[in-house]
Amino acid sequence: MDDSTLDKIAEFICGNGEQYPVYRSSSYLTSFFSRAGVPRFVHDGSTRQRWVLECLKACSREELSDVLKRLASPREYGGDKQQVASALKVLNEIVYVEGFSIRLKGIEPYFEKIEVDFDQNQENNNLRPLPPPDFQKLGLEYGIGVLLAQRWDEAQKCVDSEAFLAATIMMGSLLEGLLLGVCQRFPREANSSPSTPRNKDGKVRQFHEWTLSQLIDVAHNNGWVDLDVKKFSHALREFRNLIHPYEQMLSGTNPDIDTCNISWLVVQAAVNDLAEKLK
Repeated sequence: MDDSTLDKIAEFICGNGEQYPVYRSSSYLTSFFSRAGVPRFVHDGSTRQRWVLECLKACSREELSDVLKRLASPREYGGDKQQVASALKVLNEIVYVEGFSIRLKGIEPYFEKIEVDFDQNQENNNLRPLPPPDFQKLGLEYGIGVLLAQRWDEAQKCVDSEAFLAATIMMGSLLEGLLLGVCQRFPREANSSPSTPRNKDGKVRQFHEWTLSQLIDVAHNNGWVDLDVKKFSHALREFRNLIHPYEQMLSGTNPDIDTCNISWLVVQAAVNDLAEKLK
């Protein structure tokens, strides 16, 4: 493995940056290597990242494999799903250049060979989402932040697997969940919008009865999302409705990579607008 890759892995192990899920002090570096099955490394008080890099260079192929698997293991993060997702994302970005990725089967990490392609045109055709916001810090109902983060990650997995229909449906559900969460966070504003759905008696409907279309309109009328986001969100909503087989049959619509690329932009724009409201 190239020294530059090892240096990035050393930085990951130390946690020197907000993009890494865990910061490890000197004593924790020693215990990390022990948990990874390489107990012969004991930190000597020198510069952390430099010391870790030297340890990685001294590892055998099997030991380095065990270190990488430990970095990706849910056990290393106490089962915290968001930290595990973050670890896998960043770690796979680091090792991509080496021609493999690290996946999970249940809670067990394994390696998978990939084709490395740095062609600029190919990169432009395969849009990847911006890093998601920390959904758990947006003040939403307890538990929904974890689910939204999981759906963000799962939508990208669908795109990567060329499951384009599943990807667009997942993106639509992510948008709906976030919009509903914002309404529950600001119920007075949501219930007083000109677009607030009402029943035949003129009473405001319960939030769980609102459609995605109504959620989008209320969000725009309250100034939570801009007009362009509103319009494109309705387009995404139509693709989300393809979850119904008869809807897809009647429309003759088959989402492809371009559909997913556009849908990702819509989701990102909506998340950006709504995150501003939730700050």
